[in-house]
Formats: sequence, C-alpha cells, structure tokens
Amino acid sequence: MCPHANGDSVPHDKADMVAVETNGVNGSNAAPAPIKKRGTTRAPDAHLRKEQRNPYAARASDLISNISNFNIIESTLREGEQFANAFFDTKTKVAIAKALDAFGVEYIELTSPAASEQSRADCETICKLGLRAKILTHIRCHMDDARIAVETGVDGVDVVIGTSSFLREFSHGKDMTYITKTAIEVIEFVKSKGIEVRFSSEDSFRSDLVDLLSIYQTVDKIGVNRVGIADTVGCANPRQVYDLVRTLRGVVSCDIEVHLHNDTGMAIANAYTALEAGATHIDTSVLGIGERVGITPLGGLVACLYAADPEYVKAKYNLPMLREIENLVAEAVEVNIPFMNPITGYCAFTHKAGIHAKAILNNPSTYEILKPEDFGLTRYVSIGHRLTGWNAVKSRVEQLGLTLNDAEVKDVTAKIKELADVRTQSMDDVDTLLRVYHSGIQSGELEIGQKEALDRLLRRHKAEAQGRAPSPSVERSD
Repeated sequence: MCPHANGDSVPHDKADMVAVETNGVNGSNAAPAPIKKRGTTRAPDAHLRKEQRNPYAARASDLISNISNFNIIESTLREGEQFANAFFDTKTKVAIAKALDAFGVEYIELTSPAASEQSRADCETICKLGLRAKILTHIRCHMDDARIAVETGVDGVDVVIGTSSFLREFSHGKDMTYITKTAIEVIEFVKSKGIEVRFSSEDSFRSDLVDLLSIYQTVDKIGVNRVGIADTVGCANPRQVYDLVRTLRGVVSCDIEVHLHNDTGMAIANAYTALEAGATHIDTSVLGIGERVGITPLGGLVACLYAADPEYVKAKYNLPMLREIENLVAEAVEVNIPFMNPITGYCAFTHKAGIHAKAILNNPSTYEILKPEDFGLTRYVSIGHRLTGWNAVKSRVEQLGLTLNDAEVKDVTAKIKELADVRTQSMDDVDTLLRVYHSGIQSGELEIGQKEALDRLLRRHKAEAQGRAPSPSVERSD
C-alpha cells in the first residue's frame, strides 16, 4: 500500500478543506430468502479422496495465491472482547454482528459459550438472527467446551490448543501425544453434529515444525474443515509466514486459516503474505482490537486487498459500511479512530502539498491507490497553509464561482502563503480573502502585486463584518 501524506498540520475541521466531488457508491447487501450462508464448505468425504497431481506441473506462486479468493473470519466479538477497554453487552454485540453481516464478512467468530452464562446466551441470540455470515465460536480443545458449543446453534466450532514449548510447559502442561489424542476426540465429536470444525495450534511460530506438520496432517486426514496457524505473540515476519503457510499448503488438503497478532506491526503484511502462500481464511477485528495491541484490522486488510484487486473486493464487500462499523466499535470501546487509519482515518484522503494537489485535481490516481468514492467518502485538498499551490487555490476559486485569471490566482496564493506563515488559515479565512480579492479586481480598486491595497480592502471588510464604520486610517488612499 502507498503511504498517505503526514497530516499533523491538517486543520481540525473538514470545513477547512476543499471537498473534491466524486460519484458516491451506495452499497446494499439485502439478504435473500431463504438465507444462504457465506463461507466455504468441505464435502464430508473430501479427506478420503486423493487428487491426482502432475509432479511436473508449474509451481508458480500465482497458482497457490488466494489474494483474489479469500474469506474473512471477523473476530471482533471474540478476539475483540479481549481488548483492554472492551465490554460488549448483548445489544452492542447484536449491533456489531448485524453491521459486519451487512458489510459482507463470511464468518463471525464469538467468544466461547463456556466462558460465562452471558457469553452462552449471547452466542445463542446471535445464532438466531438469521445472518448470512456463518457464526463460529472459539473453544479450548476440551470435550466439555465442545459439548456446550454445539448446543448453541453455531455453524462451526474453532478449536485451539497451545503447541509451543512455552505453552506446553507453562500453560496447559500437556505433551504432543495428549494434544493429538484430544484433538481427534473433539474434532470427531463436532463433526458428528454436522457443523464445521477448525483445529488451530496456538503460538505456531514458536512451535516445533515437525510437531505442527504432524498434528495438522492428522486432523486433515479425519476431515477437519480448516487448520489454523496463530502468531499468538506477534513475532513472525512476512518471510516466516510465507514459508510456514507454503509448507503447510503442501501437506494438507483442507483450508488454511491464519490468526496474526500485531505486536511488531506486521499483522497486515503477514496476512497478505499468508494469502500469497495459499492461506484461505484471515482472522480480523474492527480497528484491530484484541489482546494487547490486537490482530489484523479489518479496514487495513481490506485496503491492502483492494489495492491488489479492487473489482474483486468491491464485488465481495459493502465497502461504504466500513466507516459505520468502525465508528460503532470505536464508540463501544471508547477509542478514537487513528488519523492514519487506512480508508477511514481523518487524513486518509486529504492532500496538502502543492504538487500533490495539482496532480490530484488533474487525475486522482496520481496520489491515490484507493478511490474514496468506492468507500462512500470524499477526498479533500487543504489549501490554507504555507505549502499550498496555486492550482489548488484555482480549484477553490472556481468552486466559489469567482473569475480570476492565472496571474491573479498566483498573486492571491502568495497572500495566502504570507498569512499562513503566521497561522494556518481556515477555509472561511481563505474564502473571505478570495472574495475580497475578486471584488477588488472587479471594481478596479486592486491590481496584481498591490499588497497594501489588498491589506486595506481586507481591513475594510473586517470592519464592515464587525458592524462598524471603517476608520479614516482604514480608508486612507495609498
């Protein structure tokens, strides 16, 4: 993704910027009747069928890449509940689930119903909403949890257990033999209920590779729908992610899910790389909220994948819903949306530097990889500052319906820069200056380069606006 310009000095009010008109996109996601669930399915006997592969066939990366063929498992209502500020009551959970469904995510993951009585009740409530997204719940690899989960009405159960030496020694204390035996028992029980099941290791990138591949092959052979890789502590980099997912893709036939924490800022890049290596499902949360600094953010991943294949992403998701969802979650957990947030951040489509503004006005693709109109948003050109360019000012002159030639626009731009060297000018300040300058030119009271005359006109306008007669000093001739 291309970085956006730094917006530290951008005015704090959108009214202080020039809105560049675009054609908005109004998305809709009406659910048909009967409800057809999103997501992927696996035939019950798929693990018994062996696909004949040509060992000499091309192995180019584009043959395994799923950049344009992926599913989102939205975990705001599971991982997001682990965010420090998070407390979602039933009403909030329902609102978030409905918003995510309207956006178009394929799966919504919920907190384990074994966590508390309210968690169980909320899980049952959301399962009864009739959403098109498949509803999953996330449980420990334990039969007690599995028995509770399958009775809630979920479409699938996500099973997890720690496999790294750290977690085996300091968390659950079990060896790989026990883990494998229990995983088989839980998976076969969930499968017997006719619902999806995923098995994931926890702390995958600090687990022994032989242990990982062995247990993944075992659960794949008994018909698990997905295996999961989890970067639980956010330690992995894109190269490590690619290598592990690519290796796993060669030994299992089921789908591959990745769950990536963002402790080192790699979550979005790692998610993209995982899809390139053959992963099929990515876990996200709105604004990335979750344990510690959270996981792959929904909006950031969507931005990244939109840049790679905009038509696919536009057809797949109701993109204008993104801002509504992020505002909903931000309010619920009492945080502000970061100014540099992809797509919905305050500065995401704000252009400031003069050469940027000129190019944007001529062709937005020069400095935008994302089209704001596809997300129901508008681009802005900030002009009340010392970096402004005359092309941006000219655009505002035209929007105001004023008539100035290029030389006059350049002259008034110089005045904007002069004033902005003292303080940033609001859009009202700029508009007032442009109107006073235009009036002076039209009346013959002002010509190009007459700074004193322009200052006098500005003082007179200010006095009139304050409801008092201009003083003689204001009206004196030059």
